[in-house]
Amino acid sequence: MITDFFTRAMVAGIGVALVAGPAGCFIVWRRMAYFGDTMAHSALLGVALGLLLGTDPTLGVLAVSIILALILAGLGTSRKLASDTLLGILSHSALSLGMVALSLMQGIRLDLMVYLFGDLLSVSMMDIVWILGGGGVALAMLIALWRPLLAMTVHEELARAEGVRVAAVRGGFLLLIAFLIAAAMKITGVLLITSLLLIPAATARRFSNSPELMAVLAALIGAAAVAGGLYGSLLFDTPSGPSIVLAALVMFLASLIVGGRRFAR
Repeated sequence: MITDFFTRAMVAGIGVALVAGPAGCFIVWRRMAYFGDTMAHSALLGVALGLLLGTDPTLGVLAVSIILALILAGLGTSRKLASDTLLGILSHSALSLGMVALSLMQGIRLDLMVYLFGDLLSVSMMDIVWILGGGGVALAMLIALWRPLLAMTVHEELARAEGVRVAAVRGGFLLLIAFLIAAAMKITGVLLITSLLLIPAATARRFSNSPELMAVLAALIGAAAVAGGLYGSLLFDTPSGPSIVLAALVMFLASLIVGGRRFAR
C-alpha cells in the first residue's frame, strides 16, 4: 500500500527533477559541474545558519547559496586564481565550516546523514510548499534566461557582441542553481545534489539533436530516476537520496549501451 509519506516524497522529488533536468543541461554544456558542487557543499553552512538564527534551515541554505552565487559571479571574471582552484577552496571550506559549526552548537541534536544524503521520505506538507515554491522560482528564472544562456553557451563573445549582458546572465543562472539547491536538499542531501543536475542531462544528451529536446528528456529522465529510486528505496529499505542517484546512474549506463544521437554542445 502506498502511504501518504511516499506520495509526498514522490511529488517533492519529481517537482525538483523537472526543473533540475533542464538546468543541468547548461551545467553539462558549460562544464560547470564544479560550480554546482561548490554551491551544494555550502548548503550545510546554510543549515548551521538557519539553526543558529532559530529559523527554518531551508531559509539558511537559500541565503548562503545566494551569497555564494553572487561571490562566484563576481569572481568569475577574475584571473588572479585558476577557477578550479578557487572553486575547490570554496567548496571544501564551506562544507567543513558548516560541519564544524553544527558540531559546536550546544543543545541541538540532529542527524548529519539526513543533510548529507537526504531524507526524502520524511518530507512534510510544508517541505513540499518550500520545494515546489523554490522549484517554481527556479523554473521561471530558467525560462527567462533560456535564450541568452543558450547564446552564451554557443559563443560567449558573439553573445556579448549581440548585446547579451553576460555577467548578469551568469549571475542569474547561479542564483537559479541556488534556489534549486535549497529546494533539493531533502531529496539527495548536500553531497549528492549535483548528481540530480548532471546525470539526467548527460543521459538525455545521447538521444537529443536540439537543446530543447535535451531539456525535455533530462526532465523526464530525472523524474523517472526519482520514481525508480523511491520504489527501490521502499523495496530494499535503502536511503532514498542515494537510491535516486543509483537509478539515474543505471539509466545513464543503459544509454551508453543503447547509444543514440548526441547534441553537439
